[in-house]
Parts: sequence; C-alpha cells; structure tokens
Amino acid sequence: MSSATNAKDDLATLGSLVQTSLAVERVAILPPRDVVDTLQLLHALGIYAQATILDPWYNKGIGGVREDYQDFIVHLLNLSAKLSDHVFLWGFPEIIAPFVERIPRPLTLVAWLTWYYKNSPSVIRGWRSSQMACLHLSHPQAPLYPEHFLNAAQREKQAQGKLRYMPGPTSVIEEPLLVGFVGRNEQTGHPAQKPVAVFEKLILMTTKADGLVIDPMSGSGTTGLAALKLGRRAILCDASDEYTQIAETRLKVYRVGSPTESSARRSSIDNGQRHPKLQRGLFDE
Repeated sequence: MSSATNAKDDLATLGSLVQTSLAVERVAILPPRDVVDTLQLLHALGIYAQATILDPWYNKGIGGVREDYQDFIVHLLNLSAKLSDHVFLWGFPEIIAPFVERIPRPLTLVAWLTWYYKNSPSVIRGWRSSQMACLHLSHPQAPLYPEHFLNAAQREKQAQGKLRYMPGPTSVIEEPLLVGFVGRNEQTGHPAQKPVAVFEKLILMTTKADGLVIDPMSGSGTTGLAALKLGRRAILCDASDEYTQIAETRLKVYRVGSPTESSARRSSIDNGQRHPKLQRGLFDE
C-alpha cells in the first residue's frame, strides 16, 4: 500500500474520530500541533464552522517575538476564512490596529470589540492597562444573531410583534480579569486566560444552538467551556501538551487519536479529577 493511501486512510480515521467526539462529547480536542498545521488539517477534513477564534501571542513578552508577525497573522486569517463564516482576532489594541487595513478577502470588518476590565494589576509606562481588542471579521452576508442578547422585556415585545428594531449588544464587553480572588474557580494558570463570559458573547453573536466553533490556539480550553455552556460544539487544539492536558481535565473530554496516553490519565479525566494546576489555592495572591 502506498504512503499516499496510508495518509488518506489516516486522515479519514482522524475525521471520523473528530465527528464522533463532537457527536458524543460535543467537543473534539486534537493532539497538540502548530496552529497553521491545525487549520490546514481541518480544511483537509472538510470541517466548516460558524466561527473561528484566534487568540495568538501578541508579539511581546510571553510567546516570543517574530519579525514576520503581521504576515503570519494575515496567513492565519486567510486559512481561517476557509473554515468558518466568522473570524475573531484577539490582541492588544496597538497589535490589532494594523490588521484593520490588512483584512484578507473575502473577510470584511464587522466590529472592533473592546474587552474592558477595571482590575488590571499591571502598569505599563505609567498607565494602567484596562482593555484588550478583538476584531470581528466575517464573510459577506454571514448571519449574525443580535436577538440572542435581548432581555426578557424585549423578547416579550418581539413575541408580540411590537419590537420596532433589533438592538445589538454594545461593542464593549465588561468582564474583570481572572486575577487574585476574581474568577478563582476559573483560573487554570494559563498566562493569557480570558473569562468564559467574554467568549460567550462572541459565540452568541455568531452561532445558533448546536453551532460549531473552532479554536486552533485554545490554551486551557475556555472556548470549549463557553460553547458547552451555550449548547454549541467546539473543535480545540493548542501547540502545548501541558495546556491540552488542562483542557482535557477541565472539559472532561479526552483528546482524539492518542491511544498511547496512560490509563491513569484517562481515568483521571473520566472521573473528573482536577489537573494539578487547577487545584484550589494554587493561584491565590
């Protein structure tokens, strides 16, 4: 049998495992791999989702620096555009700003979103950082669901046919950072972890029930947790085996296609035991 045939069989097997995990667990966690490889793999598998969330390192501090950062991110946007109707790109405002003028077709800018938090402990050049940015990009005519943000009174008016217009949510998402005792039960030890509530807003705007979200730089699995809470599905992958293990434990879902993991690890996930980095008290300040 040729190597090409073997590769095709392996791809078919992996695709079957991903679909089974989505059907049974509603989340599929891929074994650790580079983000570009992940996006290309999902395209080869014929996966198409409603939204892809890109939360790369921001080319400063943790994660390192690369001279071709802008070209690298544009490449990720191009690959993501083949996989979903909507693409979200996270970063500091000064990191994100250049991409407003480098949005690859057919994607267009839907909104510049701001995650605002009051409890940042850091001071940068004398100013206390209190926000991060997220570009919401989409294919032309990709559906949006602002109705998912209606309050009870607005939903009642809608049911009565008295809602004169569909109000959208604010482009500012107000949620505190996960530091100290804030969000203590959510904290995983990931240096760039965002609250589940922040990702919920992105998913609500771009998906309906049972919709699919892709996160190829998923860290400790926050996108997956948000998707599960909202009745959606998610495909996750991260380059780090450590964070992949945390995501497995956090979501109680075993990665696909890795039968060599020890039975003890599988048992700990099946029984809902916490990864050592998720033990209460480790992140107290």
